[in-house]
Amino acid sequence: DIQLQPMGVGAKIVLNNVFFDTGKHTLRPESYPELTRLANILIKYKNVRVEISGHTDSRGSDRTNQSLSQRRAQSVVDYMVSIGVNLAQIVAVGYGETQPRADNVTAQGRQLNRRVEAKILGK
Repeated sequence: DIQLQPMGVGAKIVLNNVFFDTGKHTLRPESYPELTRLANILIKYKNVRVEISGHTDSRGSDRTNQSLSQRRAQSVVDYMVSIGVNLAQIVAVGYGETQPRADNVTAQGRQLNRRVEAKILGK
């Protein structure tokens, strides 16, 4: 579930239920409920601005990972705008493999690194 406690500027929310096929940027349908919950928060609180950040594991080239993470973040933004979020509230940024949460040696670590986050930019 999306955290609902008060959060300040700079706080990050890992969107745990956002899924893409390997090497793809198209959202899988099982991602929609989590993104819809976040979208509803943004629709309700129109003054909140967020960055949607895409992250990858270290497999693949830096260039490929950067591009893939940007396209994934943009896919999330596009979906959220399509269901009513104001584009002025949301921006997509791809970080590739530059901000790992775990090691890239194990499958579990790589999975943790392949993620989408929402970072509060302003309220």
